[in-house]
Amino acid sequence: MKRYGNLYEKIYNMDNLVLAHQNARKGKTHYTDVQKVDADLELYLHAINQMLKDKTYRTSEYKIFAKHDGKKEREIFVLPYYPDRIIQWAIVQVLEPIWESTLITNTFSSLKGRGIHQGLVKLQKDLQNRKDTKYCLKFDIKKFYPSIDHAILKSIIRKKIKDEDVLELLDGIIDGAPGVPIGNYLSQYFGNLYLSEFDHWCKEHNHARYYYRYCDDVIVLNSDKSVLHRFVWAIRRYLATMLILVLKQNWQVFPTFVRGVDFLGYRCFGTYTLLRKSIVHRMILKLKQMSRFVTLTLRDKNVIASYHGWMVWCNSYRLERKYIAPLMGKGVLQ
Repeated sequence: MKRYGNLYEKIYNMDNLVLAHQNARKGKTHYTDVQKVDADLELYLHAINQMLKDKTYRTSEYKIFAKHDGKKEREIFVLPYYPDRIIQWAIVQVLEPIWESTLITNTFSSLKGRGIHQGLVKLQKDLQNRKDTKYCLKFDIKKFYPSIDHAILKSIIRKKIKDEDVLELLDGIIDGAPGVPIGNYLSQYFGNLYLSEFDHWCKEHNHARYYYRYCDDVIVLNSDKSVLHRFVWAIRRYLATMLILVLKQNWQVFPTFVRGVDFLGYRCFGTYTLLRKSIVHRMILKLKQMSRFVTLTLRDKNVIASYHGWMVWCNSYRLERKYIAPLMGKGVLQ
């Protein structure tokens, strides 16, 4: 396996730092820290350049808060925009092509050209083979990001990176918090890397042809449900012994075309696709509230446009007519 060196200078190169700031600030130009950097870009980027050259950069202290996602509560870790978020973007811009080359095609999280809707299209296409996709195994991993083992993650990174300065920089970021903190820009890449060998093991060693992963949510399709039941035990053993992870107990094997495959926010039935019920319920509640207003704020319009974006990828004619169409007169999607 090829290992890459001579990368560190590319990370602190001024052109790379300028691009990192441009990418990191998208959608955040109202943040005070972003405005501060914008006001004297040369000063702040030269300071980052110097701290990386001198190897004096240390991960800043995290701000931690709880975020409710449906019934789940997650701890979100937030680092300052300057210098941490800019530095993480600078790292990703150099290392992303190397890391992406290790991932299987059917990984759809935080990768250019491989997002939610690309994954949905691939799943819809594969479900046309009704004979070989009759049953679905669906599972995820218990407390995935907080459970990532630092020593294992570092060893995985070292299989592709040999630049000692880069490794020292990454080790410092990894050791800055327990597990891999949700909220870090680098965390989504660390999560994909941590499960990369597991993906290859599923696809190549176990011949899981119809295998799809988004973060730690995985589905596997097969013509034989007994094959999928046996596969669960092999998965549990691999995760425990190789990655020190625990398979969540709510795994399921079910008939694909009866229940539909609930993945990536949609329920796919092969010939048609619906929005996930929980998304529909939240959408209806929000849109009903907005319909009472005479005028809508820009934020309201963005929320409605976002839901419209979800619906154009599935069979949602009735939902659009009932909940989106009445808002069109208020300047939404025009």
